Amino acid sequence: MELFIIVFAALFSVINPLGTLPIFVGLTQENSQTERSRISLFTSINVLVILVISFFIGRYILHFFGISIESLRIAGGLIIATSGFALLTGSFSKHKGMEKQRVKDDAFQREAVSLTPLAIPMLAGPGSISLLIGLYEEYDLFSQKIVVVSAIVAVCIATFLMLRCSHYIVRFLGASGINAISRIIGFIVIAIGVEYISSSVISILKLA
Repeated sequence: MELFIIVFAALFSVINPLGTLPIFVGLTQENSQTERSRISLFTSINVLVILVISFFIGRYILHFFGISIESLRIAGGLIIATSGFALLTGSFSKHKGMEKQRVKDDAFQREAVSLTPLAIPMLAGPGSISLLIGLYEEYDLFSQKIVVVSAIVAVCIATFLMLRCSHYIVRFLGASGINAISRIIGFIVIAIGVEYISSSVISILKLA
């Protein structure tokens, strides 16, 4: 249970579905409630598929390119910390590439936004993918991998519920409330990224 909570908290913080809510509301403001529910469901399913594939297949991609797990953890830590800094400074949308007008217009013109830009890169981005690849290498037991997959499923369910109720959440919290919570989450995400970098550097120094 402890492993489940740790993985869930880390992955939920890195994915940060709360920061995606305003963008989701903007992309689906002309859709009906049924259509929004459908987009929420397919977005969560896409995120689940991407994260599970990354968790199980990512290590083989690393081996193919000759990238060590410590190098990945350092690179992933930098990406995660950068995402956290973007949340902390209120530039999350710009960091995810949704600030440019051309990208926004393209997103609004898409008939299906559940895969892109919502699933990729807003939710299942490089930070969450590198985090899961690192977790696969860190936890060797089959039971531990099952727990990690269960945490991934739980995060996707929570993401679906938040997207499903996004219009109500945004209306209740308002822009200031979402920004305040995002900044708190951003601080946690930065800490996760720094922990990844520091632990990897320590491991490299011990092997040297």
